[in-house]
Amino acid sequence: MVGVGLADVWMSDGTIRAVGAVDAPGAAELDATGLWIAPAVIDAHVHLAYLPQAAEMADGGVAGAVDLAAPLTWLPPTVPITMRAGPMVTAVDGYPTTSWGADGYGTECADASAAAAAVERHIAAGATVIKLAVTGEPTLTDDALAAAVAAARNHGVPVVAHALSDVDALRAAQAGADILAHSPVGALSPATVAAWADRAVISTLGAFGAAPTATANLAALHDAGATVLYGTDFGNSTKLGIDVDELSRIADAGLGPAGALAAATSGPAEAFGFDTLGSLAVGKAASALLLEGDPTVDVTAWGRLHTVIIQGAVRSAP
Repeated sequence: MVGVGLADVWMSDGTIRAVGAVDAPGAAELDATGLWIAPAVIDAHVHLAYLPQAAEMADGGVAGAVDLAAPLTWLPPTVPITMRAGPMVTAVDGYPTTSWGADGYGTECADASAAAAAVERHIAAGATVIKLAVTGEPTLTDDALAAAVAAARNHGVPVVAHALSDVDALRAAQAGADILAHSPVGALSPATVAAWADRAVISTLGAFGAAPTATANLAALHDAGATVLYGTDFGNSTKLGIDVDELSRIADAGLGPAGALAAATSGPAEAFGFDTLGSLAVGKAASALLLEGDPTVDVTAWGRLHTVIIQGAVRSAP
């Protein structure tokens, strides 16, 4: 975090060239006196094929997104930078293939070999993350979950699990999944919390009505050491750009404003491999927000966007 006025940020050709004392004769200047500069946000759970409003998300301060279920043929937009899972790997007639995801949002697998083969197909088609549906019946067997995780491991690809109950969250952890797609809505046991202590969880609290149990689970996972990642489940939710309410819920779950900032920037950048996003540093993408307030002490500052710069382009300004 750099308070402009105390330091300058030089951006050129879509890249941050210098932070601090800048000597760039002839460069155009954007006076940000009295404002705060923060990295643009990464939303770790979206469905841009389901609700294709990527440009509006970028206009609202989102520079990166993780698309956690889309047809295999769907190609992500270039802005925001998008990691994609393709379809969820699921059981025959499993979630979400008989409901909202009937049109290609799930790949049905009958056994472990089919699950491993599905992961291979998804990665060959460009998936950079794998999502497993770990749900009530019909569901993938433990062997199928383990086979899918092993196939993803062979390619160095993170595995996200859709697991909303205590039983399913524990099964996902035992299979080796890296990240929970949601804060589970069923109360988590101490054993399940401990199993996820060195992994990560995506918030999505608003997508489930900010249920008290989900919030308590997120707080417990954070207290145990899990990394919290900001995610809105956009597509299911419809808030364009930064969801200040979601960030406030993360802060209130024990992370505070500074923790919410990390959950929306450096945390997902590291978890999903957004090499050019997540911080304001030389060599990173020129994706930054000018805010009318300090987000390290006031979460609502995220809602007071003054200027949005994504990959060096000013997308919205007063």
